[in-house]
Amino acid sequence: MRVLSVARDLQRRQARERQGLFVAEGARAVHDLLRSPLVIRAALTIANPELPRTRELVAALHDRGIPVQEVTPAEFASAADTDSPQGLLAIAEIPHRHLSAVAFDDGLPVRVIVLDAVQDPGNVGTIVRTAAALGAAVTVSLPGTVDLWNAKVVRSSMGALFHAPALACTWAEFDAFRSRNGVELWGAEAGGEPLSLVTRDRSTIPHRLAVAVGNEGSGLSAQTRQAAGRLVAVEIGPDVESLNVAVATGIMLYELRR
Repeated sequence: MRVLSVARDLQRRQARERQGLFVAEGARAVHDLLRSPLVIRAALTIANPELPRTRELVAALHDRGIPVQEVTPAEFASAADTDSPQGLLAIAEIPHRHLSAVAFDDGLPVRVIVLDAVQDPGNVGTIVRTAAALGAAVTVSLPGTVDLWNAKVVRSSMGALFHAPALACTWAEFDAFRSRNGVELWGAEAGGEPLSLVTRDRSTIPHRLAVAVGNEGSGLSAQTRQAAGRLVAVEIGPDVESLNVAVATGIMLYELRR
């Protein structure tokens, strides 16, 4: 593999989808990747990296038999997504994840997070991490949402994307999944019912529930809004117009779990 060329190419979504590969950049991301079940194909580093942690990770990659290519700082910067690269990135295979593999335990409530055209990579990565932390069964990315394997999404998920069930699918696939498994759909919208009031009577919360969060600017798509059995909102003060979508998602998941 021509690691530098491939890493540059994987900055584009089309290349990631075509090759089935993504880039994990930085010492923290590569460390988390090494601890995950994902397959690492190769790595890129600068010669004689300054950070001791980077040198340790390069040694760990060599120990695993993973090809590591050394390049100049300028060449590395051309493949890096961050302004301050740490001199290490890895190329790994995008895992094959399908809704059919989502496990259900009849004894426990099921929570699903649906990303409905969420565009900001930082928000998406944070939502994946939060959903994993609060026990969501799966995070579903619908068309119009930023690529889950975008480099910024990978970084902001802080390793959660390597382990947590997060996947992209079409609306038709998601609709079939929720129909097949009896999953009800709620939509998060500023004008919805206050979630704290809705959940006051815990018996009214569906045992299997998906919550859709929408685009940062335009909210839920018409299709999702129409399909939602209920629209809910996080109560906020009158002087604040809205919450960040990742923050709101975390609050809703916690409230539903409480």
